[in-house]
Amino acid sequence: MAARVLVGLFLMIAVTHAQDGRAKVFISPGGAELRVLVDATVLGGTEVEIGELTFKANSESAEHQHGVTETFYVLEGELTQVVNGKPIKLAPRMVASIRTTDHVIHKAGPNGAKALVIWAPGGEIARVTARWKAQ
Repeated sequence: MAARVLVGLFLMIAVTHAQDGRAKVFISPGGAELRVLVDATVLGGTEVEIGELTFKANSESAEHQHGVTETFYVLEGELTQVVNGKPIKLAPRMVASIRTTDHVIHKAGPNGAKALVIWAPGGEIARVTARWKAQ
């Protein structure tokens, strides 16, 4: 119940920010799209960052690690998180968190996937998008 309330609050903030036309958008070398919904400019602090990440059909990221906890809440499609070699298949309304010590690969299903991504604490968006193209 608490998780749903928290996700609902984040979505409300994110939708408000996205609708005001200020959302930053980045495209990865593999074609994934990150729409920044909450960052320090919106929140006024660096406690958390939230993005909407859209994966192309059957796409796969390289194995990597993050400097903060990364939590995925799947909105559409199918997303498999391979965490330390163990696949975790996610469908809409499912969630998975990845710790800083975990090695992860993100794999989208045949219809792609869209997920709400929460990084806590914030600061990860700049690192993630360093090699991505700003739109």
